[in-house]
Amino acid sequence: MKRINEYKKLFGVESEVELKTLKKSYRDLVKEWHPDKFQNGDEKQEEAEIQSRKIIDGYHFLVSIAPETIEANLESYTETITNSGIEDYVHKGLLLEITFLDGSTYEYFGVTKPVYIKMINSDKLNRFAKRSIYPNYLYRKSKRTMEQA
Repeated sequence: MKRINEYKKLFGVESEVELKTLKKSYRDLVKEWHPDKFQNGDEKQEEAEIQSRKIIDGYHFLVSIAPETIEANLESYTETITNSGIEDYVHKGLLLEITFLDGSTYEYFGVTKPVYIKMINSDKLNRFAKRSIYPNYLYRKSKRTMEQA
């Protein structure tokens, strides 16, 4: 959640992420912080490189959680959570990463440790996730694949 708020603040996004607004904000920030804008030896060149990486990462991250993106991928996501069991899962902070048997991996944001403990102690993992995780948490498809996991 911290990462989401940090990126929203960077792009000046108040609540819902709208792709059109995000794209304009992204272009403005890239123009402002593009490393080529600064000459060799300029003290801001190194800062510009760090900022531009942060801007690019933030843009891709926010696009992946935007309502338009989620809606566009809803059919694939529904297919995965309905027909594919859970192969593996990892909980770090408030992030729960679930890898499914079909090879896709999704990240769920804001999953607290007590909810995670209930999930791993559940005798029916898939059923618990379908009732308590999937409908209640913001998610995005992770770039990780089974080979990387």
